[in-house]
Amino acid sequence: MAHAAPASRKMITQRRRPDVFSTRTHAVAKVALPVVLGLIYGFWAAANQRHGGPVTGWNLLFGFVTALVFAVLFAAVWQLAPRLPRELHAACWFVFTGCAVGFLYNQTGASVYSSSGLGLVVGAGVLAMMFYRYYTHEDAAGRPIG
Repeated sequence: MAHAAPASRKMITQRRRPDVFSTRTHAVAKVALPVVLGLIYGFWAAANQRHGGPVTGWNLLFGFVTALVFAVLFAAVWQLAPRLPRELHAACWFVFTGCAVGFLYNQTGASVYSSSGLGLVVGAGVLAMMFYRYYTHEDAAGRPIG
Protein backbone atom coordinates (compact mmCIF):
# COMPACT_ATOMS: atom_id res chain seq x y z
CA MET A 1 0.00 0.00 0.00
CA ALA A 2 1.12 3.51 -0.73
CA HIS A 3 1.06 6.18 1.93
CA ALA A 4 1.54 9.90 1.68
CA ALA A 5 4.91 11.19 2.72
CA PRO A 6 4.79 13.22 5.92
CA ALA A 7 4.95 16.95 5.31
CA SER A 8 7.20 19.18 7.33
CA ARG A 9 5.69 21.55 9.88
CA LYS A 10 6.96 24.53 7.88
CA MET A 11 5.18 23.40 4.74
CA ILE A 12 1.88 22.91 6.60
CA THR A 13 1.91 26.35 8.22
CA GLN A 14 2.81 28.22 5.02
CA ARG A 15 -0.11 26.91 2.97
CA ARG A 16 -2.21 29.76 1.56
CA ARG A 17 -5.25 30.01 -0.63
CA PRO A 18 -4.42 30.98 -4.21
CA ASP A 19 -5.21 34.53 -5.24
CA VAL A 20 -6.85 34.18 -8.64
CA PHE A 21 -7.41 37.90 -9.19
CA SER A 22 -4.76 40.51 -9.86
CA THR A 23 -4.02 43.49 -7.64
CA ARG A 24 -5.76 45.75 -10.14
CA THR A 25 -8.92 43.64 -9.98
CA HIS A 26 -8.98 43.92 -6.19
CA ALA A 27 -8.51 47.70 -6.42
CA VAL A 28 -11.39 48.02 -8.90
CA ALA A 29 -13.62 45.83 -6.73
CA LYS A 30 -13.03 48.11 -3.72
CA VAL A 31 -14.75 50.88 -5.67
CA ALA A 32 -17.11 48.98 -7.95
CA LEU A 33 -18.81 46.77 -5.36
CA PRO A 34 -20.03 49.61 -3.09
CA VAL A 35 -21.17 51.63 -6.13
CA VAL A 36 -23.09 48.75 -7.70
CA LEU A 37 -24.68 47.67 -4.42
CA GLY A 38 -25.53 51.30 -3.63
CA LEU A 39 -27.26 51.78 -6.99
CA ILE A 40 -29.28 48.59 -6.52
CA TYR A 41 -30.24 49.61 -2.98
CA GLY A 42 -31.16 53.15 -4.05
CA PHE A 43 -33.32 51.89 -6.91
CA TRP A 44 -35.03 49.44 -4.56
CA ALA A 45 -35.69 52.12 -1.91
CA ALA A 46 -37.05 54.56 -4.51
CA ALA A 47 -39.32 51.87 -5.96
CA ASN A 48 -40.63 51.04 -2.49
CA GLN A 49 -41.26 54.70 -1.72
CA ARG A 50 -43.31 55.44 -4.84
CA HIS A 51 -45.49 52.31 -4.34
CA GLY A 52 -45.50 51.48 -8.06
CA GLY A 53 -46.48 55.00 -9.11
CA PRO A 54 -44.78 57.20 -11.68
CA VAL A 55 -41.14 58.14 -11.36
CA THR A 56 -40.75 61.78 -10.34
CA GLY A 57 -37.76 64.05 -9.92
CA TRP A 58 -37.98 63.83 -6.13
CA ASN A 59 -38.11 60.06 -6.37
CA LEU A 60 -34.96 60.04 -8.50
CA LEU A 61 -33.24 62.38 -6.07
CA PHE A 62 -34.28 60.16 -3.15
CA GLY A 63 -32.92 57.08 -4.95
CA PHE A 64 -29.55 58.66 -5.73
CA VAL A 65 -29.11 60.11 -2.24
CA THR A 66 -30.01 56.74 -0.74
CA ALA A 67 -27.57 55.01 -3.10
CA LEU A 68 -24.80 57.44 -2.15
CA VAL A 69 -25.35 57.03 1.60
CA PHE A 70 -25.55 53.23 1.31
CA ALA A 71 -22.38 53.04 -0.82
CA VAL A 72 -20.39 55.25 1.57
CA LEU A 73 -21.54 53.34 4.66
CA PHE A 74 -20.96 49.95 3.00
CA ALA A 75 -17.45 50.97 1.93
CA ALA A 76 -16.70 52.25 5.44
CA VAL A 77 -17.88 49.06 7.13
CA TRP A 78 -16.15 46.89 4.53
CA GLN A 79 -12.80 48.65 5.01
CA LEU A 80 -12.82 49.53 8.72
CA ALA A 81 -14.61 46.59 10.37
CA PRO A 82 -11.86 43.99 9.70
CA ARG A 83 -9.52 46.02 11.91
CA LEU A 84 -11.81 45.48 14.91
CA PRO A 85 -11.96 42.45 17.22
CA ARG A 86 -14.27 39.70 15.98
CA GLU A 87 -17.15 40.70 18.28
CA LEU A 88 -17.15 44.32 17.14
CA HIS A 89 -16.55 43.26 13.54
CA ALA A 90 -19.70 41.13 13.61
CA ALA A 91 -21.57 43.89 15.47
CA CYS A 92 -20.71 46.40 12.72
CA TRP A 93 -22.30 44.15 10.11
CA PHE A 94 -25.29 43.60 12.44
CA VAL A 95 -25.92 47.33 12.76
CA PHE A 96 -25.36 48.00 9.06
CA THR A 97 -27.62 45.25 7.73
CA GLY A 98 -30.28 45.79 10.40
CA CYS A 99 -30.53 49.49 9.59
CA ALA A 100 -30.45 48.88 5.84
CA VAL A 101 -33.22 46.28 5.92
CA GLY A 102 -35.31 48.26 8.40
CA PHE A 103 -35.07 51.43 6.27
CA LEU A 104 -35.91 49.55 3.11
CA TYR A 105 -38.94 47.94 4.72
CA ASN A 106 -40.04 51.29 6.18
CA GLN A 107 -40.24 52.76 2.67
CA THR A 108 -43.11 50.39 1.89
CA GLY A 109 -45.28 52.23 4.41
CA ALA A 110 -44.86 49.72 7.21
CA SER A 111 -44.89 50.92 10.81
CA VAL A 112 -41.71 51.85 12.64
CA TYR A 113 -42.19 48.91 15.02
CA SER A 114 -42.44 46.30 12.28
CA SER A 115 -39.51 47.88 10.40
CA SER A 116 -37.40 47.86 13.56
CA GLY A 117 -38.43 44.29 14.33
CA LEU A 118 -37.54 43.05 10.86
CA GLY A 119 -34.23 44.94 10.99
CA LEU A 120 -33.41 43.35 14.36
CA VAL A 121 -34.30 39.84 13.17
CA VAL A 122 -32.28 40.10 9.96
CA GLY A 123 -29.42 41.83 11.79
CA ALA A 124 -29.39 39.14 14.49
CA GLY A 125 -29.08 36.48 11.79
CA VAL A 126 -26.18 38.36 10.21
CA LEU A 127 -24.57 38.81 13.65
CA ALA A 128 -24.72 35.08 14.36
CA MET A 129 -23.43 34.17 10.90
CA MET A 130 -20.58 36.69 10.92
CA PHE A 131 -19.51 35.94 14.49
CA TYR A 132 -19.40 32.22 13.67
CA ARG A 133 -17.35 32.89 10.55
CA TYR A 134 -14.85 35.14 12.33
CA TYR A 135 -14.67 32.86 15.37
CA THR A 136 -13.85 29.81 13.23
CA HIS A 137 -11.45 31.62 10.86
CA GLU A 138 -9.30 33.48 13.43
CA ASP A 139 -6.92 32.39 16.16
CA ALA A 140 -7.22 33.54 19.77
CA ALA A 141 -5.36 36.78 19.04
CA GLY A 142 -7.73 37.68 16.19
CA ARG A 143 -5.33 36.96 13.33
CA PRO A 144 -6.69 35.08 10.29
CA ILE A 145 -5.82 31.40 10.17
CA GLY A 146 -4.03 30.13 7.10
